[in-house]
Amino acid sequence: MTADETMSAPVQEPGNAPGRAEMPVEGRAGADAVQGANQYLSWGSRSDVGLVRGHNEDSFLLRAPLFAVCDGMGGHAAGEVASSLAVDTIGRNAPGTADDTLLGAAIEAANLSVINGAENGIGKPGMGCTASAVLIEGNKMAVGHVGDSRVYLLRRGTLVRVTHDHSYVEELVDSGQITADEARVHPSRSIITRALGSDPEMYADHFSLEVANGDRIIVCSDGLSSMISDADIESVAVSAASAQQAADNLVASALTAGGSDNVTVIVVDVLNDGVAAANHTKLRKRAAIIGGVLAALVAVVAVAAVFFIRSEWYLAPDGDTVGIYQGMNGDFLGISLSALVGTSSVEVSDLPSSVQDQLARGIRVRNEDQAMETISQYRDQIDADKSKAAQTAEEAQAGSDGNPVPADVEAAPAEGAPAETQKGGE
Repeated sequence: MTADETMSAPVQEPGNAPGRAEMPVEGRAGADAVQGANQYLSWGSRSDVGLVRGHNEDSFLLRAPLFAVCDGMGGHAAGEVASSLAVDTIGRNAPGTADDTLLGAAIEAANLSVINGAENGIGKPGMGCTASAVLIEGNKMAVGHVGDSRVYLLRRGTLVRVTHDHSYVEELVDSGQITADEARVHPSRSIITRALGSDPEMYADHFSLEVANGDRIIVCSDGLSSMISDADIESVAVSAASAQQAADNLVASALTAGGSDNVTVIVVDVLNDGVAAANHTKLRKRAAIIGGVLAALVAVVAVAAVFFIRSEWYLAPDGDTVGIYQGMNGDFLGISLSALVGTSSVEVSDLPSSVQDQLARGIRVRNEDQAMETISQYRDQIDADKSKAAQTAEEAQAGSDGNPVPADVEAAPAEGAPAETQKGGE
């Protein structure tokens, strides 16, 4: 097979595990199967009339992330009407988020719809149904429940029933009078203690729980749970590769066990609970906050550095003259940290060599006024030195021209002249 043929070939549904012989469910009359998926969930469903009943009173709702199963009661032209009214009302009233209180309220609204329907000639008096619904949002699942339909959670190969049946046999199990396996075959297993369609004050159980990637949720009518044990449900659900295959295999198992009731199964696989994305978003936000704080600190340090640099002043050569600089004498990454802000007429060469050496390194001053004052002192000193030098030069010139020597300079005796006789000498 070529690469192009491989890419264009349809995806094959995984087959059942070898050795599992179940009644086929494809193509059966009175059956319905719907599947779908999005980036968060994958789901599959199958509803079958069974092998005994003449019509299917179950209804189911697939409106991701909302899923529901309602099992009708009341016989032909009643049970299916009640369950249909219920799923329609739940769908219209369900919340947009995993709020179990609002989901329970939607089921309670469905109860009134069934009651009002019977009063208005829709269906038959006494009709009713069960209701089990889930709404999955991220890693949270809201559950609403009335009757003996069920919601299961399969996690890491272990099945847990998360709903509690509102039935006579469940009360017997709770009181320890019978076991769960005995309840499945008890003569009074069809007696429901709470359902939609009879009591306007009926209330729905509701709660929330966490789900995670890889979890498999099963919502089913009692046509499944009354035919096979929870252990068998776990075994079949674990062995199926896809949600639709799990739904098909569970219905097939119920039919193989006798199929004495309508059986409806919805299987939902959690593909992406959003936790990883949420954690990634948190990390990005945290990194952004840290980056913002660091940027703010860098900005504060930069502003402080600018203010500090601008507060510095020094004198240094500006070509051949002394200049006034604001900033620090040096550079950072090739960028000068100072700027020439004032010039003078003071020649560097006119200053003492020690001052010239200091200027080459930069003579720090407090501010511009001190810089001007220092330059003024340099100018005065240079002028004084030049005046003194000129005076000395003039005196030296006068002496060489035969001008009288100033009185304070004593003349040396001429060579060979007699020394002055000391008064009072001998």
